[in-house]
Amino acid sequence: MNHKLVQVKDVMTTDTFQFADGMMTVAEGIQLAKTHNVSALIINKRNEHDEYGLVMLADIAKEVIAKDRSPDRVNLYEIMAKPLMMVLPDMDVRYCARLFERFSIHLAPVIENKAIIGMVDYTNMVFSQIE
Repeated sequence: MNHKLVQVKDVMTTDTFQFADGMMTVAEGIQLAKTHNVSALIINKRNEHDEYGLVMLADIAKEVIAKDRSPDRVNLYEIMAKPLMMVLPDMDVRYCARLFERFSIHLAPVIENKAIIGMVDYTNMVFSQIE
């Protein structure tokens, strides 16, 4: 059986995340996510030697709302995941799925030339299998 090569770049999205500054409050991050209708905020690097961070709306629910913390008093950098597992655009989605399973993650930024160009998740990979 021949497998049709489906690469991460074929299934990634470019409109499901927004870049944000880690010093923004969670309230500002929520407004940014709502304005752009995204569920993920990529936290910008502070300098060339830094790494990107990630805040999902689920992180805000778990780390701020559930713990009764004020969104106006918590900064995004306090709840972000960092560093991130990133994938390359030419990776086969089968290997990407295996990587996600091995590290218990469900989405990852797609990086090219040290810049984030998209986001890939299980949903993208599963839908790619339907012709």
